[in-house]
Amino acid sequence: MKHKELILINDFLQQYHKISSIYRVDDNVLRIVFEAGEALFIDLSRNDSYMFYKSDFKQSKRYNAPFDVILNKRFANAKILSMKVEENNRIWRICVLSSSSYKSFETTLQLEFTGRNTNAIILDEDEVVLEALRHIDASVSFRSVKVGEVLEPLPPKELKEKPFEMDGSVEAYLHASYEKRLHVKLCELKNQKKAGLERKSEKLTEAMNALENEEELLAKSEQAHKEATLVLAHLYSIKNYQERVELYDFDGELVSIALPLAHSPQHAANMLYKKSKKLRQKAFSIHRQRENLEEKRLFLERMMGVIEGARDLEEIHILTPKVTKQKQKGEDNNYETFWLEGYRILLGKNEKGNIALLQEAKKSDIWLHVKDMPSAHVIICTEKQSVPEPILIFAAKLCVDFSLSQKGGYLVDYTQRKNVKPFDGANVAYETYQTLKIYKE
Repeated sequence: MKHKELILINDFLQQYHKISSIYRVDDNVLRIVFEAGEALFIDLSRNDSYMFYKSDFKQSKRYNAPFDVILNKRFANAKILSMKVEENNRIWRICVLSSSSYKSFETTLQLEFTGRNTNAIILDEDEVVLEALRHIDASVSFRSVKVGEVLEPLPPKELKEKPFEMDGSVEAYLHASYEKRLHVKLCELKNQKKAGLERKSEKLTEAMNALENEEELLAKSEQAHKEATLVLAHLYSIKNYQERVELYDFDGELVSIALPLAHSPQHAANMLYKKSKKLRQKAFSIHRQRENLEEKRLFLERMMGVIEGARDLEEIHILTPKVTKQKQKGEDNNYETFWLEGYRILLGKNEKGNIALLQEAKKSDIWLHVKDMPSAHVIICTEKQSVPEPILIFAAKLCVDFSLSQKGGYLVDYTQRKNVKPFDGANVAYETYQTLKIYKE
């Protein structure tokens, strides 16, 4: 952020005298509500920090690190004592007074928009670091940021910035700030995520191509079974330890059969039957492997389609998090897990995944399904809490996007899991439900 930009935003926010709420909504993004004002988002990404307004920001998870605990404790419902931008530094300081049952605290949130060392630092009245978004060791910077240590002020420096003029109001500028970056960053992120998914899809295709042919294995199985039957029918004419025999089959044609190494013709026939059975089992096993790989490939294709249709960066991050959450104990690989505002949303990738969700969901969890047509099952884990409408809409959209390819409007039914009666695998009957209309573009 430019120094002049910070000054203009700071001057605009002087109208407010209280912080109603403040918390992280993404790894590097803070959300601040000043009194009844619009939520201000502050992206503290290194070398790419900025502020913006956005009405429908999707929060992937809830943060509860020490930084987040102190941030909420010291700044939520706190009175603003001062807000100022330091001279000759891209540093914005918000000083507040918060009260507890026993005493009042004076605390400063220091937001440093300094490129590689961009940071959010919480300081007490003596400038001692209470917590920070990024802890910085003295070995990597001339100024360390450590809990319990006094924060050294950054020395003033000459800021070499291009002239900055804000067109229109600050509110309009903050609304446009996100949109201005969105197109380029969205295209970049979509291409990056789709490229990763395409590589995975190619590996699955290679794995499918490397599988043996089921039809050829079944043909070999039938041949071994036929030979075993012929040997069994001609035991009287075959000698012990004979390596090859010529026999007339049941159509009267002369066939040559290579016998396995056996101590008797009966033993050779049994070995051929066993070979036939193994070949048949192998063919069925490969068929299941192929189906499993094809289902995974189809899921990746659908994921690429959903990413292509995403309208904001947060949705893509929710669909493809940087670090996948560890599978909970007993969690099935046949369904996918997404997180939105602390809610765990489960999506069945295939019939096995749908069945697993029906079996594992709790009575109070919310179950979703496209109305009157085959679709993926979706479960919202509620932990016996009410589910906000944006969570329901997001889950219903997942249900449509991963089930159907055609554009249009679709109805999605949802109800508590206790109202759903499974039968014949993933088929269900349900009652006491509500319906959402979802448009697939």
